[in-house]
Amino acid sequence: MIQIGDKLPAFTLNNQDGTPVDITQFIGERILVLYFYPKNDTPGCTKEACSFRDQYTVFQDLGCEVIGISSDKPAAHKAFAMKYKLPFPLLADEKKEVRTLFGVPTNLFGLLPGRVTYIIDKSGIVRGIFNSQLNATQHIEEALKVVRGM
Repeated sequence: MIQIGDKLPAFTLNNQDGTPVDITQFIGERILVLYFYPKNDTPGCTKEACSFRDQYTVFQDLGCEVIGISSDKPAAHKAFAMKYKLPFPLLADEKKEVRTLFGVPTNLFGLLPGRVTYIIDKSGIVRGIFNSQLNATQHIEEALKVVRGM
């Protein structure tokens, strides 16, 4: 399980356009706000994505890139991003390998993948983790608090 102080593990996933994204390309360039979420177009996940969208320019002004990750296919991510005008990449972890690599837990009943946000500094070190299945929009507040404190 990834913890604060750990180095970001290297991985590559396809984005909503089917283009491979190597996460290490951001190291040295941007602060990363990686958020794992259960599923596109569900009430909590939509609220979370739209909240990140609404604060995206704030994150950008602070030197961040926001990236959403779920097990949905790239085509589903594309439809979700277009429907809600999401300006950031959504990565398809179809085999849940990256979710497993990070140790993202499932919810209490094991039915849904967990909702966890990681803040990674420019050197690739995890500086913040927020885990909450129930309060999707609090991830944005917590991420901004960590980024502003860096």
